[in-house]
Amino acid sequence: MYDPDPSFCRWFVEPAVYAFGRRRVMAAFVDYLRTGTDTERAGAVRAWYSAHVPLRADRSPVYAPGGVRDPALDETRDIKVAWLEASLRVFAEATDLQMRHRVLLNLPTSRATYPPSLHKLFESTLASARAHPDPHIRRWAAAADHKGA
Repeated sequence: MYDPDPSFCRWFVEPAVYAFGRRRVMAAFVDYLRTGTDTERAGAVRAWYSAHVPLRADRSPVYAPGGVRDPALDETRDIKVAWLEASLRVFAEATDLQMRHRVLLNLPTSRATYPPSLHKLFESTLASARAHPDPHIRRWAAAADHKGA
């Protein structure tokens, strides 16, 4: 969470994914995004990408054919939805422009990416981004508008 280099984060995240499962690691990042300090939130955003590391049999025998691992350890559909929701909420609540950049610019611009339960929150975020004085945030909104959000 505290290393400022997103590439270096992988050195910590990848072993955690193999040891504890993608689900548990990603859930921890969602918790940091929801309740962490700005430093922890920024770290969670940087580390989120690394949590998607492909799991390979040559790195752990449990991923080889015949390997035994509970698939629930790596099931993340609901965690990804929780990440989207937390990111949209952080954008809405953050007063720090850098934090707003971090979360928003890592969010998908396609409305279809968001489940129906998040459409209202996405639309609210989109409206706020359209009117924001920062050009990078408005560019995200323009991209979302271009994709037919």
